Amino acid sequence: MKYLIVGLGNIGPAYELTRHNIGFLTLDRLADKFEADWKSDRLAFKSEIKYKGRNIHLIKPTTYMNLSGKAVNYWLKELKIPKENLLVVVDEVALPFSKLRMRAKGSSAGHNGLKNIEDLTGGQNYPRLRMGIGNDFPKGKQVEYVLGRFSEQEFEELPIMMDKAIDMILGFCTIGISQTMTQFND
Repeated sequence: MKYLIVGLGNIGPAYELTRHNIGFLTLDRLADKFEADWKSDRLAFKSEIKYKGRNIHLIKPTTYMNLSGKAVNYWLKELKIPKENLLVVVDEVALPFSKLRMRAKGSSAGHNGLKNIEDLTGGQNYPRLRMGIGNDFPKGKQVEYVLGRFSEQEFEELPIMMDKAIDMILGFCTIGISQTMTQFND
């Protein structure tokens, strides 16, 4: 069984520890746990881990957030992975910080990375893991907030949140999305 796990984010040091890059950060932590290396490949940084008989391909698109669909579409086809075995890990302002929610499908909810994936893969019917980053920003300042760095307190709590997300990713690949949602969704 093959899976494609996509962490959304933006490349470059200016974005490295920003809220918008929580997908990248979580996949980095997952790869570290399995001592897996990242390689620069077509449209993405790519890594692969093996877990309980599953081949789990990890990608961090190098297309920048708003064009993430290019990398997702390419790697789904290249690896011949069915869309139900795709999981997109993404930041979510509509959830309080550290809350996690996995869904089998859904709207982009204004998230440009998800919107581009929808546009290029043919719809909203793909699993996603939304990682709550909160919405503690004044009206009209969402872009600055998501592209801003985590607060000191958030940064301290981040490893706990990412470890739970990793458990959810591995659950998705082994026990399936329904059981994982039942067991882990906040």
